[in-house]
Amino acid sequence: MPKMKTNSGAKKRFALTGSGKIKRKHAFKSHILTKKTKKQKRNLTHTGLVASVDVSNVKQMLCMK
Repeated sequence: MPKMKTNSGAKKRFALTGSGKIKRKHAFKSHILTKKTKKQKRNLTHTGLVASVDVSNVKQMLCMK
């Protein structure tokens, strides 16, 4: 059976934490920032965790299953 290929888009977008959770970045922080408030931009700066319902799909894309 051939090797599983990692989804190249997923490996650029997600990272593992030390405890095994999957980190992600927030969307809406790349352009058209003038109409967004300071608070909105500040809150989008921090990384978040992948939701529990999406973890299995992301792990499959990263060949972690």
